[in-house]
Amino acid sequence: MKVNVSQEELDALQAASLRGAVEGILGGLAISLPLSYLAHRRFPAYRALPPSLKALGIVLVVGPTYAIQTERRGLEFDEERYWTGATKRVIENAKRQEQSQWQKLTPGQKVLQWAKQNQYSVILGSWAVSMAIAGTIVMRDRHQSTSQKVVQARMWAQGLTIGVLVGAGILTHQQRQEAAEHRGVVDHSWKDVLEAEAKEKEQRRIGQLPANAL
Repeated sequence: MKVNVSQEELDALQAASLRGAVEGILGGLAISLPLSYLAHRRFPAYRALPPSLKALGIVLVVGPTYAIQTERRGLEFDEERYWTGATKRVIENAKRQEQSQWQKLTPGQKVLQWAKQNQYSVILGSWAVSMAIAGTIVMRDRHQSTSQKVVQARMWAQGLTIGVLVGAGILTHQQRQEAAEHRGVVDHSWKDVLEAEAKEKEQRRIGQLPANAL
């Protein structure tokens, strides 16, 4: 996004982000509320949970969908508004190169690359899924009271949180290693943009010349 922006552009970006936020919240509620209702109807252990834990389950779904869709709409706004002319062609060319490199990766490398690019989504998603599985296992134990199950669920939550933090640390360490390996590589994307813009101006200039001047 460019540095010098007008108030109108800021308002438009805010509107796009707000649209994404609303879509993310509604999408998350569309998923979490029916699941919560079905669990309430089907599982007595879920009905026995305090409302705060049920609300937490809904938040764990709505939070990621809200953040992801808000960012997605903001990126779409930047792409539609500012990715034009030579800049757009350079970015599209870079995307094609990335796609070509992606096709050359093995399935394992693709999974690792995807996890690095979507680190926070993977962390939140894995934590939420792990919590759901652990909660289901704990709530099915008929030999514990509801209060004991809540305490057990909290212990699982603490352990899973530590595990997720360790996984996040491993991904971050790998990213830092890759950054250190490519530290000497100079980014010439700005140069490519300038060269493409110069060619575009030259083509327009030639196109404006009389036919007998060619």
